[in-house]
Amino acid sequence: MMPSQWRKGMAATFLVFGASLSAEEILRLPIGDPARRDRDAAVVLDAITDTGSGAVLTPSELPGKLTDVRLLLVGEEHTDMDSHAVERRVIEELHRAGRHVLVGLEMYPYTAQSALDDWSAGKLSEDAFLESSHWYKHWGYNWFYYRDIFLFARENRLRVFGVNAPREVVSAVRKKGFQGLTPEEAAHIPTKIDTGSADHMRLFRASFEDASFHAGMSEEQWQAMLNAQCTWDATMAFQALHALEQDADPKAILVVLVGAGHVEYGLGIERQARQWFAGRIASIIPVPVADVHQKPVRAARASYANFLWGVPPEGDPLFPDLGVSTRPVEGQPRLEVINVEKDSPGQHADVRDGDVLVSLDGTPLPDRETLARVMAAKRWGDASVLVVRRGEDTVSLRLLFRREAGGSAAKAP
Repeated sequence: MMPSQWRKGMAATFLVFGASLSAEEILRLPIGDPARRDRDAAVVLDAITDTGSGAVLTPSELPGKLTDVRLLLVGEEHTDMDSHAVERRVIEELHRAGRHVLVGLEMYPYTAQSALDDWSAGKLSEDAFLESSHWYKHWGYNWFYYRDIFLFARENRLRVFGVNAPREVVSAVRKKGFQGLTPEEAAHIPTKIDTGSADHMRLFRASFEDASFHAGMSEEQWQAMLNAQCTWDATMAFQALHALEQDADPKAILVVLVGAGHVEYGLGIERQARQWFAGRIASIIPVPVADVHQKPVRAARASYANFLWGVPPEGDPLFPDLGVSTRPVEGQPRLEVINVEKDSPGQHADVRDGDVLVSLDGTPLPDRETLARVMAAKRWGDASVLVVRRGEDTVSLRLLFRREAGGSAAKAP
């Protein structure tokens, strides 16, 4: 399996572009819960393994294992439809079993709650919701990866909650440290954030590190990156628990949909939540039964999650991606390219680091929200014209959104 979309997103945020450990190595780290870290649990396609007991469950049996759980974390791969099918099925089965289900979303900061409430109440069409909630600003992944989950929530009047921190605040933590935050920035995150877990640092470095990159990284830089990660985790834990506290049903369960890296080994959101919550927390992570080379994945460390849901190997994303990371140009409504992913449509079209994006198919690209919204209309097989500023020149590039055997994008002729 390729590095997870969570790890790719983190890499783009932190400018870490080295190779990570293989997916199987990440699954087998001897970290996390001491009672489970020294043994393995089976990964079974279309079944759920309880890593505490080793029992293999059907989806309808899962709610019976969660009767005393108030906070349930479901780790996802953002562009893998099987991950999202697992998320919806978990919510469906809990709802069918009579649980009062709330849904927490990494995709939105808690400051976007008004639009989410309007969606839950059935007040907004899909288009109005995407616009008013700024889906493509806050998240950027194609709406259709998540649409079925949101429709189920609205149809059954399940409240959905943004639990994330504003992205710019997390970035400020990495750049300035906690002491350097302005009062306005600090107000968005909890006053207690645990950044001292050796296991978490081991997982974090294993996810991103290669020998050449690590040679250029100081311990202070690694810690600054981990501090930002812990800020995400702690804020999502704090806001999820706040949503639970505000609900009148003492047996309500909040299901948090979040990248697997925030769930793995209980070191992310769960560890941070323990600062404020003594109740039972559980985790579910979909695990592909084979890697990108079709090598079988038959087991994972039992401490990886409370429940392992075996899913098919991850294939190409359902929707194309440009394959570039960008940052705003200071003082201008423009985006500068800071990384071009190997074998992506962007690389094959000759997009380069330092290019400034001007337009895509005639639509100006002043910000990431606009870029993500325009890209959401693209499908595999399409062709587009990307205009960039390269130094003093304006260059038109032909993009081909095509796949090849092995998962690489086609080069433009």
